[in-house]
Amino acid sequence: MEQKTYMTTEELANRLRYDPRYIRSALKDSVFIEGIHYIRPFGRRRVLYIWEQIEKDMVKASQEEMDSIPMARGGVFNG
Repeated sequence: MEQKTYMTTEELANRLRYDPRYIRSALKDSVFIEGIHYIRPFGRRRVLYIWEQIEKDMVKASQEEMDSIPMARGGVFNG
């Protein structure tokens, strides 16, 4: 079984250098998806984030941005 690192919102915020409120209000359920990026252990309110999945998706998104060149009218050239 693959080892996973579970983090609270505060721990994740510290690692990403974001405010915990920003994670809760802007990223949770829009960027971070339940069951993929975070879980609710035992069906409770507490949220634990899965660091490996978040890190994987951050790197993937960063690489996708590097493969494109922004154009003057807002378009993107994929080179």
